[in-house]
Amino acid sequence: MGLFDSILGAASGEGGASDQTNPLMGIVGGLLAQSGGLEGLANKFAQSGQGNAFQSWVGMDENQPVSSNQIQNALGSERVNAIATRMGVDPAIVSTFLAEYLPKIVDKLTPEGKVDPAADHQQGLAALLPSLLQSLGGQSSSDQSARA
Repeated sequence: MGLFDSILGAASGEGGASDQTNPLMGIVGGLLAQSGGLEGLANKFAQSGQGNAFQSWVGMDENQPVSSNQIQNALGSERVNAIATRMGVDPAIVSTFLAEYLPKIVDKLTPEGKVDPAADHQQGLAALLPSLLQSLGGQSSSDQSARA
């Protein structure tokens, strides 16, 4: 079972596509809300020395990768642990999941290459998740990374 499946399975207890949007919305939507939106999230990454990586996700160039340790440093272990507890999975799974998918999600939420403070990112996230689930659900980034 892949990382994506582990997160979704633990969150929903089901494999149905209709059940999969809510757990992801909970993880990423909660993270955005607790961080103060994309601006707040950008500040957290900047404070942890990962500001350039975050800005690459927002900008039009290639997304810089981050490690699960960098996610822990940027978001704080307490936040990652809280998400893990709510999802019923190990915190390492959550930080690995976020390291893999958060850059892609931020990239999709900022199609103009900048953070729009007036944008409703929760609504954008809700609109984005069905297509994101389809595009990411069948991929294995670790396989792609090994070839890079």
